[in-house]
Amino acid sequence: MIVQLVPCGMPDRALLLIGFAGAFRRSELSAVDCKWIERTAGGLVITIPKSKTDQEGQARQVAIPRGRNAICPIKALEQWLERSGITEGPVFRPVTRRGQVLPGQLSGDSIASIMKQRVRAIGLDPTRYSGHSLRAGFVTSAATAGAPAWRIKAQTGHVSDALVGRYIRLSDPFAANAVPSMAVL
Repeated sequence: MIVQLVPCGMPDRALLLIGFAGAFRRSELSAVDCKWIERTAGGLVITIPKSKTDQEGQARQVAIPRGRNAICPIKALEQWLERSGITEGPVFRPVTRRGQVLPGQLSGDSIASIMKQRVRAIGLDPTRYSGHSLRAGFVTSAATAGAPAWRIKAQTGHVSDALVGRYIRLSDPFAANAVPSMAVL
């Protein structure tokens, strides 16, 4: 058996970028399997066979376009899969401190822990973040950038605008403020 060793940070980078771009719940992210990834010219389509809001297993496809800058989730995922040697089964797996990739899928709690570690590493308060922060961060970023609710819902799988609205976390009261868009001012 060949033991694959991966550089520190590589699996976390792929996990966090795919988690954000896909607006995945941590349970969805931990369940991503190689067989559910379709590579296309525009990016990746990841099929989520079952989720919190899809208990019947109707499946949902999430498109992740190629990035236009150095922070490309697809490139990070491709690097992770190539370096780790993962070709089947769970995409996101536990990795030892020495860089050995272990079998089995990463747990939702591990995803939350990785999120907190990475937030702490950049000097932010980890108590303000969780595994769900990737999903909320996507919704907040998309809303702030002016994406219509129907597009956000297509990525997240939400069925109502009200549920999407609960995910928007604006720390700056002037970000996406409606007043500047009003013609009377």
